[in-house]
Amino acid sequence: MSRALLIVDVQNDFTEGGALAVAGGDAVASAITAFLAAHAGDYRVIIASRDWHDPEGDNGGHFADAADFVDTWPAHCVAGTDGAEYDPLLETGAVTHHVRKGQGKPAYSMFEGVTDEDETVGAVLTASGVLDVDVVGIATDHCVRATALDAVAHGVRVRIVTDLIAGVGAESSAAALAELAHAGAELVESAQA
Repeated sequence: MSRALLIVDVQNDFTEGGALAVAGGDAVASAITAFLAAHAGDYRVIIASRDWHDPEGDNGGHFADAADFVDTWPAHCVAGTDGAEYDPLLETGAVTHHVRKGQGKPAYSMFEGVTDEDETVGAVLTASGVLDVDVVGIATDHCVRATALDAVAHGVRVRIVTDLIAGVGAESSAAALAELAHAGAELVESAQA
């Protein structure tokens, strides 16, 4: 049985000091690095995504000066800037595929992006015979949620590793985890993964 680890958007703009900082983002980056040191060999595929928005324009309505923080956001993760890079506390040496998403348009799920080889996440999982995925990263209530829902829709068994995620809000993160559990995802801690 092949397993994959999906690392969602552990980027400078989503960790402390970033344009859309999530409290606990740096701690999640460090914890994922420690988890990879112990468990990278358990996964056939390790995919890491990054928001990677165009430097010009509003990215299909994703960026707005008067952002509503639901459908529109301040500029973040602009291609070629430090904010778009992985958090330096995340060690990416074990990552087998890097995905960029959101070029010129809103994108929350890593399934909406492509690898450097122009492959979709779904295609990578299928080609690798992946039946089980573990999802970690930032933010529980946005991109982790969207990625996990798309993984469920892809037909694989999904586990959310709850001590390796960080969300924007406590209530919205709890609601996202409840929604994911109802969709069929399992909620586990890294000691169970």
